[in-house]
Formats: sequence, C-alpha cells, structure tokens
Amino acid sequence: MKRALIILSGFSVVLAMGWNSLNSEATVASSLKELKGDVNRGAYLARASGCIACHTDVVNGGAPLAGGPPLKTPFGTFYAPNLTTDTVHGIGGWDVDDFALALRYGQNPKGDSYYPAFPYTFYTKLSDQDIADLWAAFQTVPAVGQSAEEHQLGFPFNQRAGLPVWQALFFSEERFQPDKNKSEKYNRGAYLVEAATHCAACHSERNLFGALDQDNPFTGSKSMLEGEGKVPAITKQALQDKGWTELDLAYALKSGLKHDGDAFGGSMGEVVRDGTSFMQKEDLEAIAHYLMNQ
Repeated sequence: MKRALIILSGFSVVLAMGWNSLNSEATVASSLKELKGDVNRGAYLARASGCIACHTDVVNGGAPLAGGPPLKTPFGTFYAPNLTTDTVHGIGGWDVDDFALALRYGQNPKGDSYYPAFPYTFYTKLSDQDIADLWAAFQTVPAVGQSAEEHQLGFPFNQRAGLPVWQALFFSEERFQPDKNKSEKYNRGAYLVEAATHCAACHSERNLFGALDQDNPFTGSKSMLEGEGKVPAITKQALQDKGWTELDLAYALKSGLKHDGDAFGGSMGEVVRDGTSFMQKEDLEAIAHYLMNQ
C-alpha cells in the first residue's frame, strides 16, 4: 500500500505540471501494406511475444485472444483487450499501419495512448517484417463478439490524458540493432530478450511512475502483480551465483523445470506454458546464451 501511495503521489505531480495537453500522436513513417506477411512466422512470434498469454483468459476457458485475465497491480487492475478480428470489439477494423502504430508507438488508430502495461516499449524494436508477419497471423483469428473487461483504476491513473506525458518522459521509439562485434547467436538472443519476449518488463525495477530502470536491467524487482512477491535477478552474475548454466536455462524455458528440480510458478509458469514452451530449441539456447553473456 505504501508503494502504491508513493507512486500515486508522484504521478499526480507529473499531471500537475500541465502537460496533459501534449500532443504525442505518432504516425507510421511508411506503410507496411506492401510487405507480405508469413502467417506461420507471425503465429510463432505471437507466442514468443506473450500475445497469447496476456490476451487469452486460459484459466476460465476464454477464446484465443478475446481478452485476458485480470492483472492486479499497485496502479489498479488491467485487462488485456480483445485482439480477434471482430470489427466492433476487436481489431477487425484496423489495417497493418494501425497495428504498427499500437506496437511501435503505444497508440490506437484514434491517437489515444495505451497504458505501459502493454509492453509496446519493447515491441517498438520489432522489424517491419515482424509487424507484417504478426499482422498476417492475427488475420486468421476467429472473431469473438465480446468486449474485454474495462480497466479498474483509481485516480489519477484512470486519467488517460496523462499518458502522453508518460510517453514523452520515458518512451523512445527505436528498432533493434545487432551488435556487429557479437555472434549471430548472441544477437538473436538479444533481439528475443530485448524486444519480443521483453524479459526486462518483469525482471527490472520500475520508478515511481512505472517506467523501467534502464540503467540497471535484469537486477530483479518486487513483482508488479499482486501476490507474486519478488521477481529474481537474471543478470549474468545472479544466474551464475545460483548455479545456472546456458543448458539449464534453455531447458527450463522449454519445460518449466528449474535446474534445482523445482518448477516455475506464478506468471513465469504462465510464460512457459503459453509462450516459451512453443519456441524452437535454437531460440531458447540463444536467449540463454545472451543472458549468460550480458
């Protein structure tokens, strides 16, 4: 509760700065409509990126991508929206440029900003082809005519007018750039960790306004999800200190079983169940290689 009150007070100060009229509406620099998307690659990327895990209420038998379960945080409760092809309740009325606007800039087609519970701050690093492939895959999802639950947020977090301020302060649009001095395996792992699987979203501390501590990534944090406790550090040193090897880590991401015989629980268990367990062996090994060689 104390943390929530601190965050609330800090955010109120930002709103009081009078920036809520800031116009941060983004535009996609060039249309992606000319790119041909690969449905199978897009479906794979959707799994790896957590789309299924967040936007499907698996526990309650929800239809795929029709809206996610509650995410209870210090800011309030968030619900991931319907991403099916329904034109009223989903994204059936969008085109690929609208989709890119959401993933890369955190804005809907009307220019309204999304809450950073949606990890667009990582998806902004996806390539043009990634966006086209994801879009092609989403076009195959059957329409579900139901709206996701509305977010349940208290003041001032329920004031969307403050979100452009947050974006101006803490968000920068960028694309993933490989390190020319590193191996192909390292760069593939870096891309997956830093963009698609967005590991830092849970494994890094956040400031008073919910933005990630960019200077100290992967150092662990108190979970933003109610009842989950501490999220462990996954820096190279922290993993080595706990006895992890690249082989152990890749296997754990596939099976959910840790090197000490225990199993991942909570949201990490869901990440494995709905995401990393579907990933190719080579990609899991690349993730492990990157994390063990940061």
